[in-house]
Amino acid sequence: MAKDGGRAGQVSSAKLGLLVLTGMNLLNYLDRFVVSALVESLKASELHLSDVQCGALGTAFMIVYMATSPIFGALGDRGNRTRIVAFGVGLWSLATALGGLARGFTSLFAARATVGVGEAAYGTISPAMLADYFPKEQRGRVFAIFFSAIPIGSALGYILGGLVDRHFGWRAAFFVAGIPGLALAGLALLLKDPPRGSHDEGPPAARVPAGGTLLSAYGDLAHNVPYLLTVLGYAAYTFALGGMAFWMPAFLERVRGIPREQATVTFGAIVVLTGFTGTFAGGWLGDYFLKVSRESYLWVSGIATLLAVPAAFVALVSPKPALFYTAIVVAELLMFASTGPVNSAIVNVVDPAKRATAVAVSIFFIHLLGDVPSPPLIGAISDATSLGRAVLIIPAAVAVSGAIWTLAAWHGGRA
Repeated sequence: MAKDGGRAGQVSSAKLGLLVLTGMNLLNYLDRFVVSALVESLKASELHLSDVQCGALGTAFMIVYMATSPIFGALGDRGNRTRIVAFGVGLWSLATALGGLARGFTSLFAARATVGVGEAAYGTISPAMLADYFPKEQRGRVFAIFFSAIPIGSALGYILGGLVDRHFGWRAAFFVAGIPGLALAGLALLLKDPPRGSHDEGPPAARVPAGGTLLSAYGDLAHNVPYLLTVLGYAAYTFALGGMAFWMPAFLERVRGIPREQATVTFGAIVVLTGFTGTFAGGWLGDYFLKVSRESYLWVSGIATLLAVPAAFVALVSPKPALFYTAIVVAELLMFASTGPVNSAIVNVVDPAKRATAVAVSIFFIHLLGDVPSPPLIGAISDATSLGRAVLIIPAAVAVSGAIWTLAAWHGGRA
């Protein structure tokens, strides 16, 4: 009975952890994208921001997020993870709310940069905690639930930000987006920090000693071929998804002649629908085929992404609305199907004691090589040729991603 009670307690703690961490992830993306809904109001406000300054608010977040992720990844493998997560959520929520008190570009820029610090503390550690809450055969579905918060949170950032801005002003939008996270930060302190590697083969792993060097952890990752291939494919995937997310509304308006409001709302609805459905389907498939192949997560990611290539190409070359809208839906469903499996693959191929560091390095490189360069690169090609030609780099990147993940699955199956 005692064993059954202990096991039930572990399951309960794991489910609570998944619920709280997923709620945080939803607010994570809501707070990231709320500023996008406020651009026109910020330009017309007493701050008098230019387009360059508005764009710099997003750059401030991303650069700081990338730069501080390795720091928090190292801390996450060495310290109490629930406290670091609580700190991160509390910091980014407070920074979001403080954006509503900005008196100029500098103070708003500082607030948005600080959001990046908080989200790095949370984003690097939460996947490692989930891997320690749940056994390997459930991680695809667990990460599907966790990452399904991305499209929902992103859409809520646009919707909530826009509605609050319209009725109460842009300052209120920052307050409404930021304050709820403070409650979740307190709730994070009630979560149990599960033993590292508690659901992996062998005894649970100890946290990395405080004196353990980052160089040794990075060295291990640099020699981990499955990890390197998975992250490289993830970077190409992020390049494609980031470019599509940024340019598709403009593409629909400029190249296909869709009215601006219709293009934005329609594409946003497609992202929510396909993100939620595709993420869940991919996570379930990854877990289901794990009984057939230990590389099932990479096989699902690779095959689904390769199948997305022709759909993405048709979506960008067909002039018929019925065809290009259908192709966009199919392409995004297949691309989002990779979200849960590829993150499961990342945490499964590294030492449990170094998972937070591995996730941090992954975050750094997928953004450095992915959605940081892709929007301006597509813009540059568009300036030199046309937007219709420039976006054709997107299906090419999707093909590269799928090929790398399929190679990684094949390589792992032979090992």
